[in-house]
Formats: sequence, structure tokens, C-alpha cells
Amino acid sequence: MIRKFFKRLLAKPTLSKDIPGKQSHTHLNHGGKTPSAYGVHKPKVWTLAEHKIDRRLVSHNAIRVCETLQAKGYKAFVVGGAVRDLVLGMRPKDFDVATDASPEQVQRLFRRARIIGRRFQIVHVMFGPETIETSTFRALASSSSEVDEHGRVLRDNEFGRQDEDATRRDFTVNALYYDPSTETVWDYHHGMEDLRAKTLRMIGEPSQRYREDPVRMLRVVRFAAKLNFTIEPATYAPIADLADLLKNVPASRLFDEMLKLLMSGSALACLKGLRKAGLHHGVFPLLDAIMDQERGEAFLAEALSRTDQRVKDGKPLSPGFLFACLLWHLVLENWEKKVERGEVKFPALFAAMDEVLAEQAERTAIPRRLTGDMREIWAFQPRFEKRAGKAPFRMLEQQKFRAALDFYELRAETGDADPEVARWWRIFSDGESNNRQHLMDQLRETPAGRAEAAPKKKRRRKRKPNGNASTGAANSGQQAGE
Repeated sequence: MIRKFFKRLLAKPTLSKDIPGKQSHTHLNHGGKTPSAYGVHKPKVWTLAEHKIDRRLVSHNAIRVCETLQAKGYKAFVVGGAVRDLVLGMRPKDFDVATDASPEQVQRLFRRARIIGRRFQIVHVMFGPETIETSTFRALASSSSEVDEHGRVLRDNEFGRQDEDATRRDFTVNALYYDPSTETVWDYHHGMEDLRAKTLRMIGEPSQRYREDPVRMLRVVRFAAKLNFTIEPATYAPIADLADLLKNVPASRLFDEMLKLLMSGSALACLKGLRKAGLHHGVFPLLDAIMDQERGEAFLAEALSRTDQRVKDGKPLSPGFLFACLLWHLVLENWEKKVERGEVKFPALFAAMDEVLAEQAERTAIPRRLTGDMREIWAFQPRFEKRAGKAPFRMLEQQKFRAALDFYELRAETGDADPEVARWWRIFSDGESNNRQHLMDQLRETPAGRAEAAPKKKRRRKRKPNGNASTGAANSGQQAGE
């Protein structure tokens, strides 16, 4: 009796190999659920002739992760936005892999791999500068999932089958699974059809899905702007009413999403989309104040237009520069008010910076390294107006000089700074030592140069009153004689 019991206990379960989407339960723990309770949704499998993905656009390291997992008997697919972009003929920026192997099983197969994540555990498999984010198929949401009072999922490390994982994803176009070994795409929710129709559609009931993760409201706007897609009406309708849910999202997550938006290549369209959907207060509380200023709106539009062009040209971007542009006119307005009240120019500028950054920090967790870059770029601006003496040569040695000059030129293009000064600095910075000295000599001969070089009147220091008038007079005469 006891022998039969142990024999049944140690027996390997039968694996279902022939049913697409059927999860191998050897690899996963379903937390006591009966797998058959969900039912298996069979995917539509698209062949190479149908999806036309160019395998050369797929990361070699992502293929390597899939093939390594498959060689050990696990399922593994490139998944999500990478597959969406590949079908559209675009080269993805990063690649994610989904598998039925647990995080621990994935980690054991790769030399440089680490498990991260609190809300849902994933594995970062690192190959030099590239990281392949590898996640285990997720189960459908259950009563055991930890949520807050608004329905936002806080922690959910319950693993499941591939069809469950597809249902847990946000939009149909992001629920596509590409198998690089067979070059097939597995589609559980008609994502290929929506891709061809250029439509963004939520999987499941939109209001519930937004409550589970309010950041999805930002993502749908970003995807629509980036891909030039239409948001399906039922997916778009609840956004305005649920916008306040973004106030419950950690500031660090909002910053990450804002950075993705600004570096999407369609930043200006994204910001306009946020305003139209009523989401700007949740992402950037001060965005209205920036966009509603006529001067600030022109500056912001030009800055984001340049940023989008750099993304399209494949050039690097500086997040610190982007956020310096976004908040500049709030700093400028605050600074001008302080100067009008009689405050000294440079201390007033630094005080204005502190106030704006402190106010913004309440909703957007801008990292300290970026706020440091922003401060340097802003602090440079009044210094460009001083071109006399050795100051210009010293400024060239500063680390953020080039970024600050780009910023000043942007201001000059939108009427916020002197175009002639901007042109002079560009010639000065690009020239050689002899040419720079020649520019300095020429500047001294101009009215502007003479005005900059003119010595400022020193303020006479008031003497403290002394009780002995005669002694004070004697001291005064002695100092005059000296």
C-alpha cells in the first residue's frame, strides 16, 4: 500500500505536446488551481509567408535565449512589442522572451542572468550591452493576487499557460508570440488582424484592465502616436473617467513611462494625445502651465520636433536635456518674477530652479543625475551673455557646455534669446585658438562688446556708525592718505 502511494507520488505527469497553447505543468506551479478550469484557447498560427517577418531584424541574442530554452524542452518565444514592430517591418529597440520555464530554471541556463521584480518576477539575461528580458507565462488574475483599494495589481507571481499569458497582456497587437525556430507567429486575440487594420484594442474589459494597471492608459496613447494607429472606441472611452488612477502609480514608474514617451520618436504627438485624452495632469502636473504659454509652447514644440528627428536619425538622446526643455519656461517665469522683485540675478535663478524641481518631484521621480544635468544647462544660460575677458575660454572647458549651447540656440530660434549671441558662441566654440582670440578682439570693437567689457560701478560700503566723531574723521583722513 505504502509502496504504491510513493510510486504514484514520484511518477512523472503526462505532457501534452500536440495541443498549441497547452502548458507543460511539469515546469509550473499553479498555486493549487485546476488547469482545466480555464480551458485552452487555440491560437491562430501564422506562417512566414503570411507574417513576412525578416529574421535578420531579430536580435541574435533573443534567438539564442529561445533556442537554449527549447533545447532543454521548454517553450520559448519572442513576444510583445518586438513582434508587433517586426510584423510592421520595423527594427525593435529591445526584445522580450516568454517561456514556460520558471525564473529559477531560466537563470540556471545562462551564465549572466539575474532574477528581478517584485510585482512580477522576470529574468534579465545579459549579453554585453544587450539585455533580453525573459518572463514566465503568467496565469489569469485570481483572488490571490495582491491589489490596492483601486484595483491596481501590486504583486502577482503566479505562473500559468501560454494562452493565459496572452490574455493577461494589454493590447491585441502586443499579444503575439514569434518562434524563431519555426518562424511562425502565434496569435490568440486576432492581433495580426488589428495590426493590419492599424487599430489598438484592449484585451478584456477596458475599465477593469486600466484599474489593474493605470499606466496602460499612457501606453495606449504612446502606441497610437508612435504607430499612427487608431484607438478602438471601447478602449478609448473609459480613459478620461479613470485618469485620476494615475495618482496612485509610483512616481518612479511615471517617470519611466514619461521617458519612453519623450524618446518614442513621436514625443510632440504623444503630449498632444495626453492632453486630448485628459491624462496630462496624471503624467506631468505642470504640462498645462507649459503648453498654455504662447512663448513656452513654441519652444517646447521645437525642442520635441528636434528630439523626434534625432530618434529617426538614430542619434543618441540626453534625458537631462529633454527635461530641461520641458521645465525651462517654468524656471524662466519664476526667475523673472524674482528679478523684478529686486533679487540678485544668479541667486534668483538657482532659487527658481529649486522651487520648480521641488514642485515637480511630488509627482515625477526625476533621478538626481538628471536634475544635476538640468541645473547645469539652466545655470549656463545667463553666462552666455558675458563674453568679455577669460570667461568664454573657461566656459569651453565645462562638461555641459555643448548641451547648454544647444539649449541657448534653441531659445534663440524661438525668440527667447539673442540669435546674434548664439551665432557668435557657435563660431567661437567651433573655431581654433587663433580664431577665437580674433573673435574676442573683434567683439571689443563693437558697442555690445564695449558694454559687456565696461567695468561695473562698485558699491560703496556703508561705514558702521562710531560714537567718537573725531576719531572717525581721523581714521577717514588716514585711509585717504594711504
